[in-house]
Amino acid sequence: MKVPETKLDFVQGLHTMAGAGDPATKTGLAIHLYVANTDMTKRAMYNSDGDYLIVPQLGRLDIQTEFGFLEVFPGEICVIPRCILFSVSLPDGPSRGYVLEVYEGHFKLPDLGPIGANGLANPRDFMAPVAAFDDAEEEWTVKNKFLGQMFEFKKHHSPFNIVAWHGNYYPYKYDLEQFNTIGSISYDHPDPSIFTVLTCPSAVHGTAVADFVIFPPRWLVQEKTFRPPWYHRNVMSEYMGLVKGIYDAKEVGFVPGGGSLHSIGSAHGPETQVFEKASTVPLAPQKLDNTMAFMFESTYMLYVTKFAHDNNVDEDYWKCWQDLKSHFDKH
Repeated sequence: MKVPETKLDFVQGLHTMAGAGDPATKTGLAIHLYVANTDMTKRAMYNSDGDYLIVPQLGRLDIQTEFGFLEVFPGEICVIPRCILFSVSLPDGPSRGYVLEVYEGHFKLPDLGPIGANGLANPRDFMAPVAAFDDAEEEWTVKNKFLGQMFEFKKHHSPFNIVAWHGNYYPYKYDLEQFNTIGSISYDHPDPSIFTVLTCPSAVHGTAVADFVIFPPRWLVQEKTFRPPWYHRNVMSEYMGLVKGIYDAKEVGFVPGGGSLHSIGSAHGPETQVFEKASTVPLAPQKLDNTMAFMFESTYMLYVTKFAHDNNVDEDYWKCWQDLKSHFDKH
């Protein structure tokens, strides 16, 4: 989305793209984009419906919470759990990014299984705020997202008048550059779950309300293997986004700040030129750099909103596969 000329703060600039489920029964999720160009001055919000995972793509966010401040840059993420008050300022000017909202459960680190104790996102690299008491006696407007609607009320003092806190229910941030990427050093592709930063498990073992998966800079060294993401259909919904650089499966037309949705059962994979290049290039060690793509993946079938249908749709997206040819030897 383009940054608008009219003034919008973080809350005013939230636009829902897709979702499923119902916050009243605490099932499902929603995917939003945000674009903002002004601070939430004397305005705060809390979300009764679920947890927010925020992925800035453009512009730093300074987020004041009941627990203290979080400074979140593009290339980092933050999570604000259900019902925690926050206010967003934009010290570097306009900001744009993505928001994953889960109505059920909370985000957690994935189980590492055979990987063992370390790897992927390590607990030590997550950062929590330090209490920052604000006792200003000024009028504040507080917005509450409740059952998908916005309500507001006034307070005659700062909502961030918390002197100290303890416990394990708090907002936090994470630098995606700290992610310890795991990959094949022989042949073939491991499951993309090896790129999972955080997951919100569903009631069905092995599936998720939402996984937050990244595709960061990394080395590719597999032999006898088509290295880009393979062609596939799956039983999860995949919403892709791009924070910076180029996504290796679609080098043209998929730009930072954009997104794509491949729904359950929809075939997809690398565009034609990526296929042709990857099929003929010598398989020497290759460093993928200047990239930070991500995926919101869910077991739910996602409805797409009217806003998503009506704004910035790439009508020619499907053409990137039309020149693919069969290379099977029929003899």
